[in-house]
Amino acid sequence: MDNSFTRPLAVVTGASSGIGYELAKQFAQNGFDLLITANHSNLNEVAQTLEGMDAKVETVQADLATYDGVEALYQKIQDSNRAVDAIAINAGVGVGGEFARETDLQDELNLINLNVVSSVHLAKRVVKDMVDRGKGRILFTSSIAALMPGSFEAVYAASKAFIQSFSEGLRNELKDTGVTVTALMPGPTETNFFHRAGMDDTNVGANQKDDPAEVAKQGFEALMKGKDSIVAGSLATKIQGAVSKVLPDTVNAELHRKLTKPGSANS
Repeated sequence: MDNSFTRPLAVVTGASSGIGYELAKQFAQNGFDLLITANHSNLNEVAQTLEGMDAKVETVQADLATYDGVEALYQKIQDSNRAVDAIAINAGVGVGGEFARETDLQDELNLINLNVVSSVHLAKRVVKDMVDRGKGRILFTSSIAALMPGSFEAVYAASKAFIQSFSEGLRNELKDTGVTVTALMPGPTETNFFHRAGMDDTNVGANQKDDPAEVAKQGFEALMKGKDSIVAGSLATKIQGAVSKVLPDTVNAELHRKLTKPGSANS
């Protein structure tokens, strides 16, 4: 690896908007160079903004829901000839609606490929390099949805439960290696997530949500402190996360239903 660079390198997936963009800004503002990726045409504009924060920024436009997309990102990492000091495995998507009669199978399989498969794939490639160096930080974007059955977001919530469990298991495996794993668990956040998921008419989609900049700041700070996880966002979100951990799943599912049932914004 090339050690001539004085700034550490961070990789951020899903960096074109939302929490991923704000995470990239946190890294840039705190002395990191960046390799950012997203499947979006505005990636170069994002890079220019980050470069204005004195970061050296490389980009990879790739669809991480595909095997080749993840491999393209990892090839770019290798081509940089630089060690990855931190990686935010953040790219994800949601699908809202009733599983039996409303949602589309291909959308849900794409969700699984992006949220779950690509996270495992990318971690598999990057973690070994970190362990070989005896140093590194990994941030997975999970969700407080990982703590409850997700009525009308059944596949999404299940994908985040997987990421939460994966993060915690991997953290324990790596506890003596110098590599830390942190799970970032946002609540409803003001991004394009709910619109893309077809949830504009839901209670959660229509109501006030957390600031992605604050979520990212809390997540970055937790990562740098080596914490295992953080419920990030407003005080209300932190309370919701704490309560969800102690309520029975049947109760959590009913509470989730009130937030995500199609048309609930008007009821």
